[in-house]
Amino acid sequence: MNQKIKWVKNQMMDKAEKSSIDFLSCQEIGKVREFHKSFPEYSQTPLRSLSELAGYLGVGGVYLKDESYRFGLNAFKVLGGSYAMGKYLAQRLGVDISKLDYRQLTSEAVRKQLGEITFTTATDGNHGRGVAWTANRLKQKSVIYMPKGSSLTRLENIRAEGAEASITDLNYDDAVRLATENAGKYGWVVVQDTAWEGYEEIPAWIMQGYGSMALEALEQLQAAGVDKPTHVLAQAGVGSLAGAVQGFFASACQGDVPKTVIVESDQADCLYQSAVANDGEPRIVTGELATIMAGLACGEPNTIGWNVLRDYSYMFASCPDWVAAKGMRLLGNPLGNDARVISGESGAVPAGLLAELMTNPELATAKEKLGLNEKSKILLFSTEGDTDPVKYRDIVWNGEYPVPKE
Repeated sequence: MNQKIKWVKNQMMDKAEKSSIDFLSCQEIGKVREFHKSFPEYSQTPLRSLSELAGYLGVGGVYLKDESYRFGLNAFKVLGGSYAMGKYLAQRLGVDISKLDYRQLTSEAVRKQLGEITFTTATDGNHGRGVAWTANRLKQKSVIYMPKGSSLTRLENIRAEGAEASITDLNYDDAVRLATENAGKYGWVVVQDTAWEGYEEIPAWIMQGYGSMALEALEQLQAAGVDKPTHVLAQAGVGSLAGAVQGFFASACQGDVPKTVIVESDQADCLYQSAVANDGEPRIVTGELATIMAGLACGEPNTIGWNVLRDYSYMFASCPDWVAAKGMRLLGNPLGNDARVISGESGAVPAGLLAELMTNPELATAKEKLGLNEKSKILLFSTEGDTDPVKYRDIVWNGEYPVPKE
């Protein structure tokens, strides 16, 4: 198996006509965050300045947003599902979401008006847990489908939120089809973080929900004296999170947009393959999608996310599992006084890639094209903690997925 990191500079971002990112503007995402703030569990997650790591790698700063603290759920995903579900309920009530907060949505009067609603989704774990958690908080029901090979710990965490949840014998993309099919059959509401023709409204709302994290990060950087990052490394499965981060920063930093690298698993690199094809059309990756980066094991791009990434992202990278494992180890075993970050497989791959870009001679051309140097201020998102604790220990304690020797 090829253990090399692959990368491609995006050739499609220079066109004059670009897809709209107005829905990810600071103004729009500000409204999203107000909704999130209305939840009793809301607090801003930490932005870690890893100055010792930055010095070691020879860059001006490494700033890492640690989403393991989000709403007590150990992952960022709840931001998307909760906002989309809030928007859906607001639409059902004929009210703008800015007039509806958590307290009103859970009131007896609103509950009676809405009746009983069942939300459904397919998930590797984190998104489904967020949907189940939100449905539970809003006193509604949820049915969650997981792809084969999913972690039993993640399944039990979803069930603990009151959801009906099961691991199927399907891959992720087929599990999405199953959830959609059953929603049509039983009158459920699909809350899926990927878009396809005819299903675009809720995925766009989910992307806006993820924007809360990007807005927090920008404000935290500015509070630390950094006007904006020069580079952002964002991981991608279907591309909803990456598209949200890319769209937000492209909108917030117009005229001087950070160079963004979109980071995928080499077993599910549909966005990288789309960039290699270089014709503007999204590509699909099929098969088992067998990667430790369970949250990124998606072979079919979110069409909305792809349009944003195609038009604004600087580079796409396809990473073997050892890159994520390296990121987990370097964040969990920090240099000097840097904060320790417990980052799961999907959360740590950007950190692993950054370390390789700065130290691996084989990636010297990519590093040069990105202009990574002692002035670079790099923003990373650790999107999950140890959501599968057994796997985390196998990798960080027992050395699974070592860096390959030449």
